[in-house]
Amino acid sequence: MTEFKLTRRQLIAAGVATYAMSSTAWAAYPEKPVRWIVGYPPGGATDTIARLLGQSMSGVIGQPIVIDNRPGAGSSLGATVLATSAPDGYTIGSADNGTLIINPVVYAKIQYDPERDFRPVGMYAGVNLLLCVRQDSPVRTVAEYLDRARAAAEPVFYASPGIGTPLHLAMERLAREAGVSLKHVAYKGMAPALNDLMGGAVDSIVIDYTTASGVIKTGSIRALAVFSQSRLAVLPDVPTIAEQGLTGFSADAWHALIVPKATSDAVVEKLSGALANALTDPLVKTRYADLGLDMPPSDPASLVRRWESDKTIWQPLIRSLNIKLDG
Repeated sequence: MTEFKLTRRQLIAAGVATYAMSSTAWAAYPEKPVRWIVGYPPGGATDTIARLLGQSMSGVIGQPIVIDNRPGAGSSLGATVLATSAPDGYTIGSADNGTLIINPVVYAKIQYDPERDFRPVGMYAGVNLLLCVRQDSPVRTVAEYLDRARAAAEPVFYASPGIGTPLHLAMERLAREAGVSLKHVAYKGMAPALNDLMGGAVDSIVIDYTTASGVIKTGSIRALAVFSQSRLAVLPDVPTIAEQGLTGFSADAWHALIVPKATSDAVVEKLSGALANALTDPLVKTRYADLGLDMPPSDPASLVRRWESDKTIWQPLIRSLNIKLDG
């Protein structure tokens, strides 16, 4: 057997050459369309935001970004597809706090592990939540709503788009911190929940502003409070929950861009840059304002910090409520 020995200078030179070849290979990325997996149906808030950003990002990276809707199990099906995709930058995906924090605790048969399977690119939207009642409801404030729940012989009913969603958990946290009993009515999506509120089947609803804006503007429902830390520019007269007695309380949902774990630094950097650029697009900023969306910091490190922080809030709550679903 012939033994080859490299000097330190030769090893450094070999490393530089390898890095140069790798950098050259990734400098051409992307050379074909990029697939963006969305774990929810077309037409919803997650899909709408992804299409808006995808169009803007396409102009930066020089290739089309094609939305691939893979709905089911609270985004778990789409996340599973992403987790098993090649880490080459040609498959990227939406994630929310449900995908990364809630689903791993709620779903008994989940087929991905967020920390093992995904690499963060960046957050791109903060979704503001509202507590709403019908326009003809006598309840005008959160204090009245909670007092009614305390005094009622039967729990006050509220609708959400599903068990284990960020919206459901926001209401469970509100009930726990206020010391009241609320009865959750889970629906398969926001539209049927909203229909039952307006039809009188439930007393209240937890809903995102993006979905609720139309019926709020027509006067069909009325917002009692926003769950955010501060009032929304689009609803300046609606106070926060914290302003109405629960000091320090806030809850929201957020959306982020992720890729398979082994995706290269160069690709993540390019995607993160394109995402940050899209968030400065005047068309995107105008649309975000219309939809009542916040623009969080879009770098990977900020996403990791938010991810870790929210885990300490929501995962213990889920376990204490013993929420379990098949999926």
